[in-house]
Amino acid sequence: MVKFVECTNCHTTLQLPSGAQSIRCAICCATVSTDTTELRKTSRLTSYMNNYFPMLHGRASPSAGQKIQPPPAFGRKRALIIGITYKNTKDELQGCINDAKCMKFLLVNRFKFPQEAVIMLTEEERDPHRIPTIRNIRKAIYWLMQGVKAGDSLVFHFSGHGLQQRNYTLDEVDGYDETLCPLDYVKKGMIVDDELNATLVRPLPRGAKLHAIIDACHSGTMLDLPYLCRMDRTGRYVWEDHRPRSGTWKGTSGGEAISFSGCDDHQKSADTDSLAKVMSTGAMSFSFIQAIERGQGTTYGSILNAIRSSIRNSDSDLGSKIASSLLTMLTTGRSSSGFGMRQEPQLTANETFDVYTKKFSI
Repeated sequence: MVKFVECTNCHTTLQLPSGAQSIRCAICCATVSTDTTELRKTSRLTSYMNNYFPMLHGRASPSAGQKIQPPPAFGRKRALIIGITYKNTKDELQGCINDAKCMKFLLVNRFKFPQEAVIMLTEEERDPHRIPTIRNIRKAIYWLMQGVKAGDSLVFHFSGHGLQQRNYTLDEVDGYDETLCPLDYVKKGMIVDDELNATLVRPLPRGAKLHAIIDACHSGTMLDLPYLCRMDRTGRYVWEDHRPRSGTWKGTSGGEAISFSGCDDHQKSADTDSLAKVMSTGAMSFSFIQAIERGQGTTYGSILNAIRSSIRNSDSDLGSKIASSLLTMLTTGRSSSGFGMRQEPQLTANETFDVYTKKFSI
C-alpha cells in the first residue's frame, strides 16, 4: 500500500513505496523511516494526501456515495471549473458564475473539450455534489487528477475569493501562503496553496499538462509553482525564482504546469460591474477569454500582454459593452471590451521558458 510521509528534516511530503519501511528524501538526502514518522505529529498536508488520494490505496472513489464519475477514457482532455458568488453574504461577488459558464463555453467550443469531461461547481448546480464546498472541491480535484498520464491536458479554473495567511515554514518568499475560499470557508476553512501544489502540480507525470486560470485576490502564486514571470509594461520580463528556502520541492513529476492568475500576491482582483449585474464577470477571466477569441493567444507572452493591456485600458462605456460582449460571446464565441483596474495578472510555471516563442496550447 502506497502512503505519504513527511521528511523529518526538511518537511517535504514523500511518497513511501508499497511495503517500504524507509525512504531517502530527494531534497535533503535524509533517511525517513516509518518509525520516526509515526512519532511525529502528522502534518495537515500529509494527512490530506493520504485521505484524499484513495486511488493510491486501490480504492475507486474518495468516499462512499461519490457521484462524480471517473474521467472519460477518450479525448485526454478534462477540466474543473469553479465559480462562487457567496450569495447573500457580506462577501458577495457578481461575476463568478458567469466566469464559469464562459470558461466552459470556451473550452468546449474553442478547444474541443468533451462536454462530459468538464465538471463545473457553482451555487446554481442542482446536484448537491456540484456545490463548491471545500469537500466537493477536493473531490473534484481528485476526479481531475485521477489516472493522469502522458498526453493528458487538464484545466483548473477558479473564480471567487482568495486570501492570504502567515506562513511559518519558509516556503514563501513574502512570508504568506495564498488561499482559495470555498463557499463554506467561514465554517470549514480555506484551501491553502501548499495543498493545491501537492494535489494539482506534483502528481503531474511526464507528458501531461495542466493549465490553471485563477481569478481571485492574492492569486499570483496560488499554485506555489517555482517560477514567476515578472513582466513590465513594455513586455520585457525576467523569471523570478520562487522555490522555497526550506528546499521543499514544488515542481511536477515531469509534467508541465502553467498558471495565469488575476493579480500579484499582494493585490486584489475585481469584478466588472456591468449595469445589468447578471452580466458581470471577473476582469481576468473576461480578459483571458477575450485574448483567445481575438487571436492574441498564440504564445504565453502574447496572452499575458493582452490580458494586462485589457485590464489597464479604461473604458467609459464599460458596463454596456461587457453585457453586450458576453451575450455575443455566449452565442458566437466573440467578445470585446477593456477594463480600467489596478491589478496585474501574473504567469507562473514549473519551468522557465521563452514566453514569446512557446506556443500556447491546451
